[in-house]
Amino acid sequence: TRQKEDFHPGGEVVTMYVCGITAYDKCHVGHAMTYIIFDVIRRYLGFKGYKIKHVQNFTDIDDKIIERANRLGILPAELANKYVDQYFADMDALNIQRADIYPRASEEIPEVIEVIQSLVVKGYAYESEGSVYFRVRNFLDYGKLSHRNLSEMISKAGTYEEKKEYPLDFALWKASKPGEPSWESPWGRGRPGWHIECSAMALKYLGNTIDIHGGGQDLVFPHHENEIAQSEGFTRETP
Repeated sequence: TRQKEDFHPGGEVVTMYVCGITAYDKCHVGHAMTYIIFDVIRRYLGFKGYKIKHVQNFTDIDDKIIERANRLGILPAELANKYVDQYFADMDALNIQRADIYPRASEEIPEVIEVIQSLVVKGYAYESEGSVYFRVRNFLDYGKLSHRNLSEMISKAGTYEEKKEYPLDFALWKASKPGEPSWESPWGRGRPGWHIECSAMALKYLGNTIDIHGGGQDLVFPHHENEIAQSEGFTRETP
């Protein structure tokens, strides 16, 4: 809403999901700012007497990770593990409290597939050439977080992949390419898109609704916007 509002948690435990790093490089001052801010929020809520369940993911499979690992001649998992360890060292040095759970994208593939399958059944997503895309036009609230509308966004979209129905549709599942890590799915071997992993993890560990969602402000669009569309599409009965 971009307005100050009173905080009213949905239950006895405040549920907080914070988007974690994509583990392909060292953390920088922007990461430090983000995680310090949400650490302060968590500490303040604890000071006020709330119980908190804090989940923060690691993206350990992604285009950037694969590209960097290939350039260095190592496995993507090796690269990701290196920078996850570096993340903990950096944040511990800043006295940032650790989250209760740190799920990794590569370890949540069944949950990712479950969410995508539901979105396909409900008409929010479609398969094309082994990949699956989210139909943004079927989610009428798309753009409500970033305060954008489709007509404005489409004018800036430029060219797009022909296998997509609409330029702004985004990938939920990416068909595998030679040499990339991949998993079996109803659409063939592939891997999760960047946005879907966070929705699947938040739903699994915190439930259908959460009290606080955190992350870098630079991710409001498209990442957080797409998370809203996926998550609410999954929990709704029909489009």
